[in-house]
Amino acid sequence: MSLKAFLHDLHFESDKAKPPDWEADWEDAPLPYKLYRRLPSFPLCAEVPLTLAGCAVQGKAELREVGHFLWYVFGLAQVSQSVFVLDSTADAAGFPQQTNRRFVPSGGGLYPNELYIYLKLEDLPAGIYHYDAAHHRLLLLREGNFDAYLGRALGNRCDVPGCFGVAFVSTMFWKNFFKYNNFSYRLQGLDAGVMIGQMLEAAKRFGYQSCVYFQYLDMAVNHLLGLSGQEESVYAVIPLSTDPTVNWFARGGEGRGGISALELSRELAAVRHDHYIRSRRVLEYPLLAEMNEASGQKSTDSFRLIESREEERYGGSKVILPGVNRLQYDLASVCRKRYSPESDYVLRQIGQPELAALLQEATASFNYRNDLDGTRQTAVPRVVLYGCFHGVEGIADGAYRYDGAAHELQLARPGDHRMRLQEGMSLGNINLFQVPLCFHVAGDKDHLQSQLGFRGYRIQQMEAGMLVQRLLLAAIASGMGGRPLLGFDAANSDEIQSLAPLGQTSLIQIPVGHYRGRPRLEGSLSR
Repeated sequence: MSLKAFLHDLHFESDKAKPPDWEADWEDAPLPYKLYRRLPSFPLCAEVPLTLAGCAVQGKAELREVGHFLWYVFGLAQVSQSVFVLDSTADAAGFPQQTNRRFVPSGGGLYPNELYIYLKLEDLPAGIYHYDAAHHRLLLLREGNFDAYLGRALGNRCDVPGCFGVAFVSTMFWKNFFKYNNFSYRLQGLDAGVMIGQMLEAAKRFGYQSCVYFQYLDMAVNHLLGLSGQEESVYAVIPLSTDPTVNWFARGGEGRGGISALELSRELAAVRHDHYIRSRRVLEYPLLAEMNEASGQKSTDSFRLIESREEERYGGSKVILPGVNRLQYDLASVCRKRYSPESDYVLRQIGQPELAALLQEATASFNYRNDLDGTRQTAVPRVVLYGCFHGVEGIADGAYRYDGAAHELQLARPGDHRMRLQEGMSLGNINLFQVPLCFHVAGDKDHLQSQLGFRGYRIQQMEAGMLVQRLLLAAIASGMGGRPLLGFDAANSDEIQSLAPLGQTSLIQIPVGHYRGRPRLEGSLSR
């Protein structure tokens, strides 16, 4: 199968993405976190703050606050046990399910991503660390100062010496391939994006400046972390600084100089560390490995800025939304309230100001510094929010596109579309007739391949995940809940939203509304 055909099937014919007889071996399932063995460890403070108001760092970053930051990004936050009943009869027995929850959602709760960080702090040896989420500690993978090495791996664009740390978001392919087979590739980029979105929001609360680099020398960065690239590979690099004047694009956004990933890797000795994933039998995933290889960047000559484009607009009627203030919320409190409704949505009317605040917050908070736009401050976003709305006060039922710059809704197709959306669901676990707001994050149908090759697909999925996380945070702050899902008919949603003339397609679906929480036992892991 060609890689283009693979991406088409992932999106439009997902049943082809895994064999019809594929069954996950849950008795041999991998852990949702990576456990390194026999490495120097540095415990992080477990007394995490229960509010992030007033937590912005003044001056130098310190290990205590960095530990809190990492926990809010990707730490284990809660143990939850629910009972699911398969039969609605009175004497039906349920079965318990225990999960270790984090502050970000993940497809199937499998968390295929891992978090690494290069730190230069006074109370810690400088070096590359793995964030051990299971034990809330740092494990030293490689000691030393790697400013120059990382600077070149990023194409000499970032002032790495001006940063106290550099975060790396990676993907361990087997962690969700064991369940979803090749369909896991789509989830891995989205999950990485959700984590990056949470990281950027947490960074704001801690007073950290940040920039997301999607373009870097893959082999050199994996080599620095001791990753093979076959089992696990880095998807994004996020430098962090407390200096608001740090130069993120020293070369104007272009990585000139022809730095080779192979030559740079030869400057450091290889390191390999023993780790445990629990699975005794790990199957091969040739298509994922081929996609990862095809997405790699071998020279800084391949780094580029994305061309700015005109924002697409419908020619139909518009709804000017009321002016509202940005939502003010404590990220820590909102994170603790995170809940993914399923069969427990409850239909309630949404006020127009409520919808306006939700849309404005999701898109305004999504604005972020990255190496695709460089120094451009008003770049048109590559992923956009669409929604099918029902029963919103003062807004007729219909499918709309939200224009964040104009703060208005553009009508794509009038009417109540809940029946069509329900018919497009692959599972019957959500009753969309109880959902007033059904959002779709959409992007270019070619997945940025014309400008970034196959790397464009995973970048688009990450940006979609970043926007999803902002939408979920805004929904929770508004007293609602959302559930990201991929079990929907993308072609059906594209038709409802009239996306074909715009050259766009739906990437993920997020029902948002009020809910009645199901009975479950919960225990917080914060002190």
